[in-house]
Amino acid sequence: MTTVAAIDIGTNSTNLLIRDDAARYDRITTVTRLGQGVSGTGILDAAAIDRTLDALRAYHSRLDSETITTLSVVATSASRDATNREAFFDAVQAVLGVRPRLLSGEDEGRTAYTGAVSGLGPLDGLHLVFDIGGGSTELMIADADRLVAVRSLNVGALRLRETELHHDPPRPQELTNAIGLVHDDLDDVIRELPDLLEAQTIIGLGGTVSTVARVELGRSDTDLHGLVLSRSAVEDVFRTLATESLADRAHNPGLSSDRADIIVGGCCVLVALLRRLHAPSMIVSKRGLLDGLTTLALAAS
Repeated sequence: MTTVAAIDIGTNSTNLLIRDDAARYDRITTVTRLGQGVSGTGILDAAAIDRTLDALRAYHSRLDSETITTLSVVATSASRDATNREAFFDAVQAVLGVRPRLLSGEDEGRTAYTGAVSGLGPLDGLHLVFDIGGGSTELMIADADRLVAVRSLNVGALRLRETELHHDPPRPQELTNAIGLVHDDLDDVIRELPDLLEAQTIIGLGGTVSTVARVELGRSDTDLHGLVLSRSAVEDVFRTLATESLADRAHNPGLSSDRADIIVGGCCVLVALLRRLHAPSMIVSKRGLLDGLTTLALAAS
């Protein structure tokens, strides 16, 4: 039996997926906030690095119990923005024995697309997949099974919370400004790729999308992959979360306490995308970058 693993060192969380060719999946997500403060300082904070390395040590211990054929380790938005990433990568290599591979926004989107659409059945015609992360949002446009274009927007749940949403709860003008930033970035992409507006199917992934779906359902113990979520439901969740204080917001069923402080930033990205694309609904994908990495590793084994 072939067993592969992948680690994604993201802006908000550090994630592990262990997978074998018998369709076993073992996922672990740890909120580490590696990207905390990076938007303002351009460097990875020492405390954030320590949190991330602690998570990676735990993952290394978990991997020791498996016979791993291939271990892929990648880093994304926070590391792309940080001037001290190589020192951080040295520390990661000392823990895992593998040096992280820095993914560009387009590489991240391309690999996430492979994972995101798996298990959703055939996708006919033009479709758009978006992945809302902590520091960036990737857009992938495809026609049937052919990926046409990938673009990365420099907006994400943690980044918008730090740069735009300064009050608790956020003031209306802060929310307007955050959504406007996403619209501006998306308009730049639409001018280049007007077919985005013709997408027949919209698929969303990432922690923000899953959290909004869980809050809408009022529960966390549910399989979200393939769930159809209406734009009106997304707007309802946004209005609820954006007008609550953090202390009140954290009590919403389906919202984990470690995401309560950044979920409004993520919602600003999500509602901006759905509004600008005039999308009546979207499909939730629970798969993404790690699934793409492990799919490629299994295919190469």
